[in-house]
Amino acid sequence: MEKRTYARTGEAVSLLGYGTMRMPKITPDKDDIDYEAGLALIDYAYKHGVNYFDTAYMYHGGKSELFVGEALSRYPRDSFFLADKMPGWMVGDGGVPRAKEIFEDQLAKCRTSYFDFYLLHSLNNRESFEKGYLKDGVLDYLDSEKAAGRIHNLGFSFHGDVNFFAYMMELRKWDFCQIQCNYLDWDSQDAKTLYRLAEEHGVQLIIMEPVRGGALVNLCEESVSILKAAEPDKSVASWAIRFVASLPNVLCVLSGMSNMEQVVDNVSTITDFKPLNDADYVTLNSAITAYIKKGAIPCTGCRYCFECPKGIEIPEIFAIYNQAASDGMLPVSVGITAEELQSRASAFLAEYDKIPADKQAHNCIRCGKCTEHCPQTIKVPDKLREIAGMVARIR
Repeated sequence: MEKRTYARTGEAVSLLGYGTMRMPKITPDKDDIDYEAGLALIDYAYKHGVNYFDTAYMYHGGKSELFVGEALSRYPRDSFFLADKMPGWMVGDGGVPRAKEIFEDQLAKCRTSYFDFYLLHSLNNRESFEKGYLKDGVLDYLDSEKAAGRIHNLGFSFHGDVNFFAYMMELRKWDFCQIQCNYLDWDSQDAKTLYRLAEEHGVQLIIMEPVRGGALVNLCEESVSILKAAEPDKSVASWAIRFVASLPNVLCVLSGMSNMEQVVDNVSTITDFKPLNDADYVTLNSAITAYIKKGAIPCTGCRYCFECPKGIEIPEIFAIYNQAASDGMLPVSVGITAEELQSRASAFLAEYDKIPADKQAHNCIRCGKCTEHCPQTIKVPDKLREIAGMVARIR
């Protein structure tokens, strides 16, 4: 397992980290984790050199930390790094007392007396950051926990724009930070500038969403063909992992691995690691170009849009749309026969109508709550309106 040196302490951190937002579940539509399957995944990763494990207060409806606590309690505490996060939006107006309550709860759930890496969770704009962490002294409180040794390294996870990130870099010397970065977002969401700013400020990076919630595994047929022609024996996912792992200022690449196939593949990719070379970058560029032409929605399935007052199944709708787009099967009439259009329409509706009618796109009231919470800054109501219009046309 490839290790990177954490400059602040000289410790060796595995280049592959385990994100526990997408652990195997007992039933697909519930948050309960399948402990037997999940423990097997953690065991395989740990025994093959993964020593960085990431959880959060909200993952799996609050059950991820409990699972992580049980899973890692079987190993010596000094043999792994544990990361958790303070959810500012759940602190709300409760200020430091509420933040302290959450922090104590996290320590108890995770069965630990300290966190190696602790983050301000999902920062997306300066106003909410200052209100949630500066105004009521929550950041000062976290600094006090660091001074007390219950937080070893303090940073933040980020979903905002470049100007806000620049502000955060200038605000103070952070121990580390976590950004979304992958070969598609490098340009489309300007992840390259976030990377450059962190590097300039001497802040090492933890990478999240390296495969965009699985979107960079389910590429269009043309993109897959391009990657497979270059590396027949390598998975499509390995290209995404290698892209971010090849960046020198990256300390650890998080992957939310849900099954053994993913764990084995990612471990294999980072074991005896081979960074991308010039020819690889040319190949990736060709694959990206083909993918973008298909017009996929950059949804990672994170479900941060869960506050939809109408209960619309936004990630599921986008996943169905993206799958049809990647297969070249969207029911659009340009360049195809009426018969082919009807065939595509029937196939699309067969999947789409598995979603209950009251949770489909046409029920959107455009309140904008989903967009406020979307880490990808997708204009969700606009996309839902487009999909609802397409569905109405083909029914």
